[in-house]
Amino acid sequence: MLLSLVLHMYSMRCVVPAAVLLGTAPTYVLAWGAWRLLSAFLPSRFYQAVDDRLYCIYQSMVLFFFENYTGVQVLLYGDLPKNKENIIYLANHQSTVDWIIADILAIRQNALGHVRYVLKDGLKWLPLYGCYFSQHGGIYVKRSARFNEKEMRQKLQRYMNAGTPMYLVIFPEGTRYNPELTKVISSSQTFASQEGLAVLKHVLTPRIKATHVAFESMKNYLDAIYDVTVAFEGTMDDKGQRKEAPSMVEFLCKECPKIHIHIDRIDKKDVPEEQVYMRRWLHERFEIKDKLLIEFYDSLDPERRSKFPGKSVHSKLSLKKTLPSLLLLSGLTAGMLVTEAGRKLYVKTWLYGTLIGCLWVSIKA
Repeated sequence: MLLSLVLHMYSMRCVVPAAVLLGTAPTYVLAWGAWRLLSAFLPSRFYQAVDDRLYCIYQSMVLFFFENYTGVQVLLYGDLPKNKENIIYLANHQSTVDWIIADILAIRQNALGHVRYVLKDGLKWLPLYGCYFSQHGGIYVKRSARFNEKEMRQKLQRYMNAGTPMYLVIFPEGTRYNPELTKVISSSQTFASQEGLAVLKHVLTPRIKATHVAFESMKNYLDAIYDVTVAFEGTMDDKGQRKEAPSMVEFLCKECPKIHIHIDRIDKKDVPEEQVYMRRWLHERFEIKDKLLIEFYDSLDPERRSKFPGKSVHSKLSLKKTLPSLLLLSGLTAGMLVTEAGRKLYVKTWLYGTLIGCLWVSIKA
């Protein structure tokens, strides 16, 4: 019975964070929707500035749970500038937590509100969030032949014309690396071999289209590219083999004690512009990632395993940056739910907000 209680309490550790994160979504969408209507006749830069601030508030609350609540240690390697820049963020992809990693770095540069993602097309159907991510500057893309290059260029151009700060997150692998999905890894390696590219072990062969379109469209607007490599501590089994990275739920259950993040800032002048050369360059960047991850997971020296080469800095996020957002959004949501009219508005926002959002993205698709 005691063991059963312990297991139950363990499984409940993610319930409160999930309830707050999802529970405050209608409140956030109402606030954003009101501003969207009020700013309809204003220049787009005014809308974007306030939207970025609203997004910063919500994501600060997200980071309260993913950093302060979990107590995870964030270890930074390499060169993360202190000041925010207009950048393309390229990272390996292994977990849904990878979205949060971008936030973890952005808040340390005071750029949290400017984070925008290139996302798989299917995510546009997420209730409330799917439509909002598009409105905030996210770009939904389809794979291979269905990739709409023109639409991506047009959207990026609109944001540049409005002077929108850009922290554009791209996962070039296109799907998550999972060591248990051997067919996906084998297919990726076979493709690389057929194309005369180096075969990679701990990452998938990167796709070039979204990265090339983003860089070519914004090359005169960007300051740099951030090449980010992430490893989650605790992702090796008893035999020393790599296992699947933690999901968001597992992460909130405090199953990851440390995150290792390696940042390499690349000046835009060092990136080739032509697609054929950029493809080779991007693959070489992923070769570097692969070597870092081989060192992390496969080093024969136990002292060098479970960390990246070089010096790391333990970066702790202050509660001052996250707790006020949690209190604000939770307070507003609680205030709405204590009245009958507020509860009706809350439920209608979930229902109609989801329906209108799905209708909007289906028309825009």
